Amino acid sequence: MKLFSSNAGYFFKEVKTMIRLNLFSNSLTIFSTGLIFFILAMIISGWWVSSHVVNVVQGEAEINVYLDEEILNNNTGVSQMVESIKGIEGVQAARVVDQDEAYNRMVEILGKEASVLNKFDDNPFSSFVELKIDLQEIDPVLEKLTHMMGVEHVRDNREVLERLRNIAEALRVVGILVVAAVGISTLVIISHIIRLGISNNKEQIYTLRLLGAPELFIAFPFLLEGLLLTIGGGILAVSLATFSISYLYAQMAGPLPFIPLPPLKELVSGMGIVVMSLSAVLGFVGSLLGLVSVRNN
Repeated sequence: MKLFSSNAGYFFKEVKTMIRLNLFSNSLTIFSTGLIFFILAMIISGWWVSSHVVNVVQGEAEINVYLDEEILNNNTGVSQMVESIKGIEGVQAARVVDQDEAYNRMVEILGKEASVLNKFDDNPFSSFVELKIDLQEIDPVLEKLTHMMGVEHVRDNREVLERLRNIAEALRVVGILVVAAVGISTLVIISHIIRLGISNNKEQIYTLRLLGAPELFIAFPFLLEGLLLTIGGGILAVSLATFSISYLYAQMAGPLPFIPLPPLKELVSGMGIVVMSLSAVLGFVGSLLGLVSVRNN
């Protein structure tokens, strides 16, 4: 550690010289790794968003129960049905949503398009019983509700949940594949850059060896170069991903305000930590591979 701290100025000067001598190649390296990490960042963010939506929907799993007209016209009958439904195992809460509330909910969902509802002379929506349930008990709850007297129709969000789960799982698999592809591509690029740098500095390396410099002292500037190149690509990727995610959030806030997206700052910070950590690890490992391959040759 003392060796590195006392020679930090020399190491950074050497890295600056190596980057300047191959400025075009190193600039392309930062740009290409930045684009690779950008794809990774967007895949990871998509996976986190879909997983968050699934978890929120699962936590707020609801079933809408529509009753026969005869019962709806009888307040006592509705109250008795609600109490009977509350007694079903797996039902956490039950309440009546009247016609006016159902209408107002649809107005909020439609937003600017809610004017289409004005074409109806009467309220087109009917009252229903809204249940909050334990998602793990959805099948037995639905089974009991469909066989309950007075129940006309039951609407659940199981199909939506299954689709969201499938999307989240697909993004997870794609994320794993992208991480593997990013890792391999970055390791190849960085190891090639390090080998090129060593080849261009052979005379200086021989001189340092003749002067008795240890191998770690000679190799450290190349390790630092690879690390800085991938970190530069990571910073570029995080910047592009942050802008893209912020733009997408702004676009979705208008037409799809009801989607339970995770907090923007939390998503961006988490994505940034993962990308920057991965870029540092890959830069270090890629540099080591480049040094080892030259040494073995």
